[in-house]
Amino acid sequence: MGEFTDKVKGTAKEIIGEAKQHSSNPETRAEGKAQKLEGKADKVKGSIKGALGDKI
Repeated sequence: MGEFTDKVKGTAKEIIGEAKQHSSNPETRAEGKAQKLEGKADKVKGSIKGALGDKI
């Protein structure tokens, strides 16, 4: 995937993860926290790809 795709995917995961963190179910809150972290990782991956010119 390209830089833009990774960043969009990461943003979507962060938004969904944030929404899940407001659940009354503790399992769903934990899942939301993990999903938000995955989103941040995807955004970082996209930034790295951008810096390296999508060569990774």
